[in-house]
Amino acid sequence: MPESVPADPSQIRNVVLVGPSHSGKTMLVESLALTTGAINRAGTIEAGNTVSDSDEAEHRQGRSVSLSLVPLEWQEVRINLLDTPGYADFVGEVRAGLRAADAALFVVSAVDGVDAATSLLWDECAAVGMPRAVVITKTDNARADTEGVLDRCHELFGEGQGVLPLYLPLHADDGHVAGLIGLLSRQIFDYSGGSRVEREPDPQHVELIEDPRTALIEGIITESEDETLMERFLGGEDVAFDTLVSDLEKAVARGHFFPALLTASSPTGFGMKEVLEILVRGFPSPLEHELPAVTAPDGSPREPLRCDADGPLCAEVVKTSSDSYAGRQSLVRVFSGTLRADSTLHVSGHFLTERGHEDHDVDEKGGSISLPLGRNLNAVDELRAGEIGVVSRVAHAETGDTLSSPENPLLIEPWVMPDPLLPVAITAHSNADEDKLTAALGRLVAEDPTMRLEQNPETGQIILWFMGEAHVDVLLDRLKTRYGVSVDSEPLRVSLRETFAKSAKGHGRLVKQSGGHGQFAVCDIEVEPLPAGTGFEFVDKITGGVIPKTFVASVEKGVRVQMAKGVAAGYPLTDIRVTLVDGKTHSVDSSDMAFQTAGGMALKEAAEASEITLLEPVDEVLVLVPDDYVGAVMSDLSGRRGRVTGSEGAGAGRTKILADVPGLELTRYAIDLRSLAHGTASFTRQYSRHEPMPQHVAQGLVGG
Repeated sequence: MPESVPADPSQIRNVVLVGPSHSGKTMLVESLALTTGAINRAGTIEAGNTVSDSDEAEHRQGRSVSLSLVPLEWQEVRINLLDTPGYADFVGEVRAGLRAADAALFVVSAVDGVDAATSLLWDECAAVGMPRAVVITKTDNARADTEGVLDRCHELFGEGQGVLPLYLPLHADDGHVAGLIGLLSRQIFDYSGGSRVEREPDPQHVELIEDPRTALIEGIITESEDETLMERFLGGEDVAFDTLVSDLEKAVARGHFFPALLTASSPTGFGMKEVLEILVRGFPSPLEHELPAVTAPDGSPREPLRCDADGPLCAEVVKTSSDSYAGRQSLVRVFSGTLRADSTLHVSGHFLTERGHEDHDVDEKGGSISLPLGRNLNAVDELRAGEIGVVSRVAHAETGDTLSSPENPLLIEPWVMPDPLLPVAITAHSNADEDKLTAALGRLVAEDPTMRLEQNPETGQIILWFMGEAHVDVLLDRLKTRYGVSVDSEPLRVSLRETFAKSAKGHGRLVKQSGGHGQFAVCDIEVEPLPAGTGFEFVDKITGGVIPKTFVASVEKGVRVQMAKGVAAGYPLTDIRVTLVDGKTHSVDSSDMAFQTAGGMALKEAAEASEITLLEPVDEVLVLVPDDYVGAVMSDLSGRRGRVTGSEGAGAGRTKILADVPGLELTRYAIDLRSLAHGTASFTRQYSRHEPMPQHVAQGLVGG
């Protein structure tokens, strides 16, 4: 494990690993760590965990759900590997890794192939021009289809010349993969003896190499600065190996060419040196990566950032976690300047108020700085521009926050966070849990900005919005084990409304005499329904002063109070006009409170004479779905009482579907849509309006 941080950003590679669960990412990371000497196999077995595991919940649940940093060193280059979760529920961690990295390594299993989520993340990287390469793992598995998966990657990820292999699998006589055939070098890398042996190709390999080698060279020299090179190559000239390697490095770093490499699960280090060569020689350094825009905390402009250790300090928190002993730990990417241990930092957090975060700008002293490897933290004095590491005890830092100097506070707009769309209503399990719940939820939100905290003022419920069921399991487990708070889930209540279905009259009469001043108030009202979304209107038609103006206002106040309580099922009343037409007063016993009470009584009597309709919230839903699943999605929306209002092509074989769907029917839509479209669809929802609820659905909510 390296003990010091390289001073030169050109000697750093920040690489995020992206791929589905069980694709072999964690095994790849461990094999790379073994190859570089960061760990040894005996130590790994003794520790009982992989180099990237850092969350106890992951061990209990048998899955990796957190972004983790694994720093390696190869050929005097620091490689910061950011291992990301492979579950779709934790795409927020993946996007955090993409933000912190300068290049992406997509990991695809030769057994399972490419899943939909990985394909979508490839498109995200393409949109920002991030350099990428593909690693095909498990090529030695008996069920591996290496050539088929390579073809599928070329088909799905194809851009220009697309994904092309740098190596072909070398098969032994019994058919298993024994090594690699280098297409550029025309060399064999034989791992059959337990270690990497380089040799000349056998005669049967020469013809096998030529066609894929030609396609590879054409893909590489498309990016060559020598505009005559392609013409010369097509004319039969043999391009020098050093020229091909140089152009390969440029093509990969520019994000225009995507080499594919092959690895195996064997303990021989199969393919690891080849992967490390691409990371070191093909991927860009922080100096070559465009940095995010920056402003002052108040939004005023600032000079663009440069990857310069002597520049203004600007770092971003890409992951937050809490430790019972060390306190809050912040994984940060330093974009500019130098972050020193125990220095005073300005912590700036904005943009995420709708998810339960408060805007904050505060100066506080940071703690130690370290580079993690699994659960071990190796202390360093500083992190320079381009580096990634952990800062301890920055109590106010949350994921997505900016760290800068108090003298020159800066703010980076955070990466795009996925929208959590699975609501779960919770309640504290006991009084002891109730006392700790608010603080624990605050910490949970600070760690994971993909979770949204909502305290619904109408239903009184605490609602946590998640990415999916796995996200629910992990975060509620974390709430219990890390913060000692147990919660129970309860049925989600939607914010219903009541309204009048037809006009009605109401009479409110309060006459009480019990010695001294009594209470006297009489009012007559007429209630009529209004169009949806109108709200409430109050009309005064009192003539002759039978009710003084001051008491007219009291009647209106009483009506409003009763509207908030509801008149049938306890839901707020809306979309009505109340007209005060008559009443009586007493010179001594009438009062503001008496007329408020009479106003509420009159509204309840009018409700008894009318029909009360329940109104339910309706959301506008936009579903982005592959064309193959359009029919199934539309049918499902109709089954949810939804009305499809339009559809249009979205390019790349995808369709946008717009629909109005009752919120009551969307509680589990995030789960059901993922199942329906095999993880290839996404959706957004936005409240549109309240509409009458069908009688068969409302039955039982209003007196049967």
